[in-house]
Amino acid sequence: MANRLLSVPPHERKRLTNALQCGLIAAPYSEAGMRAAGVSDGAADALAALENLERLGITGRGAAAWLEMIDEAASRVPQADLVWSGPEVEGLHARDTRRVYEELLSSAERSIWASTYAFFDGPKAFEVISKRMDAVETLEATLLLNIERKHGDTSSADALVRRFADRFWGDEWPGVRRPNVFYDPRALELPWPAGVLHAKAVVKDDEAVFITSANLTEAALDRNIELGLVVRDAALAATVTTHFRGLIERGLLIQLPGA
Repeated sequence: MANRLLSVPPHERKRLTNALQCGLIAAPYSEAGMRAAGVSDGAADALAALENLERLGITGRGAAAWLEMIDEAASRVPQADLVWSGPEVEGLHARDTRRVYEELLSSAERSIWASTYAFFDGPKAFEVISKRMDAVETLEATLLLNIERKHGDTSSADALVRRFADRFWGDEWPGVRRPNVFYDPRALELPWPAGVLHAKAVVKDDEAVFITSANLTEAALDRNIELGLVVRDAALAATVTTHFRGLIERGLLIQLPGA
């Protein structure tokens, strides 16, 4: 019953509640009554749910109170928004990956955690984060990046880290203030990586989480077909950042040296 009502668009549930409270519709319920209440998209589900309530002896204002209870419960459940990159499809609603990424980072006040497997054109990829850090002095940013060992490169892990650090701080990071940067040392093991940092995620202010298949590249943010979810939920955000912190505290992620 509750699932049927949750299938009704929220604005139509509100209309239905008002109609029940003022007596605009009453049992026995009908499709004509649903239309009179302004319910169209969810008419079949609303009708079935009200008929079930009627069989339980709940009608009129009692049914309206039940609907209000459903709305209150639904408002407490974190809502996830789909986030896509790639071709736009008419009639299908989804938020744009680049837009979500930039909205989250440009509004951060306390902390940013951002993890990506790959990035190209660092000054552009990290522009939003660096500008926000320079604008908000108390903002702390942590980047989790993968350092790649190219095929056939037998350089020592220390040499690869030093090379990456020099390039990152000298050429890739565009801001004045610096973030904390960590990497997974397993990616540098020989003869092949024991594992890589492949997670793509952003956590803003420990209150919003964006998990995506998209790397910080122009292709991923704008052209590739990529899929993700953005959820505004403090408990979920805390779970993600706590996991990252745990990896750092146990030495599984190592801080990138300065230039």
